[in-house]
Amino acid sequence: MKRITFSILSLAVLGMAGCASDNAAYDATGTFEATEVTVSAESSGKIESLNVAEGQTVKAGERLGSIDATQLRLKKEQLNTAKRQLEYNRQQLSASKRQMIANREATDSKALDLGTQMASLNQQIANLQRERQRFAELLADGAATRKQVDDIDYQIGVLQRQLTAAQEQLRSTNQSLEAQSRSIGAQMSGVDAQMAGVSAQDANIGVQQAQLDDQLSNTVISSPITGVVLEKYMEQGELATMGKPLFKVADTGRMVLRAYITSGQLRNVRVGQSVKVYADYGNGERKEYRGRIAWISSKSEFTPKTILTDDERADLVYAVKIAVANDGYLKIGMYGEVSGLAGTAPAEK
Repeated sequence: MKRITFSILSLAVLGMAGCASDNAAYDATGTFEATEVTVSAESSGKIESLNVAEGQTVKAGERLGSIDATQLRLKKEQLNTAKRQLEYNRQQLSASKRQMIANREATDSKALDLGTQMASLNQQIANLQRERQRFAELLADGAATRKQVDDIDYQIGVLQRQLTAAQEQLRSTNQSLEAQSRSIGAQMSGVDAQMAGVSAQDANIGVQQAQLDDQLSNTVISSPITGVVLEKYMEQGELATMGKPLFKVADTGRMVLRAYITSGQLRNVRVGQSVKVYADYGNGERKEYRGRIAWISSKSEFTPKTILTDDERADLVYAVKIAVANDGYLKIGMYGEVSGLAGTAPAEK
């Protein structure tokens, strides 16, 4: 006797098909499903608002409510205050460093002025010495007086004393400059170390602010997908804890018919294959849709689920998912039929 194997869902739909004489043959049956996401709280606290209702259509990323974030906002303001204080400290240290640099430039300028003065004295002395040589020669020829030569000697002596004083002042200034330079260098190193510390604190505060921003974003309630709210688990004013479900949403725009095929049918079925899908409204009412096989299970299943005899273990079926665009009439849990699987024969009645 020939034995025909169907899944539990297939048997149920086949029974319905037998009641309607005008029902077309089908290759497999199943039920329509949709991608369902349970949206859970990402933060703990009192629910300030939750503007969702069962049956409501929501958009992905749309703000649907929030969880109390008062303490997080206060902590963020505290960090902002600390950051402003660090910025003030940074400005003060920068001003101190600029002053030190100015002091160093002033002392360097003083040394430069002394050097310029000494160069000028040396030049004047050299000029007077040449002038004295000329007058000495004139004196020897009787064309100049001794007083003229003595006056030049006197001027040279005055300039040499000024040069000696300038040299002594330059030595003293250089010693002072070296001491000041070492002191300023040490102070600038200290300022640089303090500025490095301020920068490290600022970076740490930046990390804390980023963490708080992330925590604050977690207090906003939204749906990760566009779809219809199936169930709502909590209400405004209730206390939410992290991970506690708030509501469930399903993407009903893209439905999937989960059906089962036999191992004999499996060899003629491939992912991406186009098929015809019929939504079964009961009493012989059906509506046709175009479907595409999106997934084929790599593991077989026994049918029925409860094994009664050893012979029934040979009845293996494979689950398939058929993607169908929803025109608004398909509902989760609705029965459907599939036809157009290559190499399959109409089901026997």
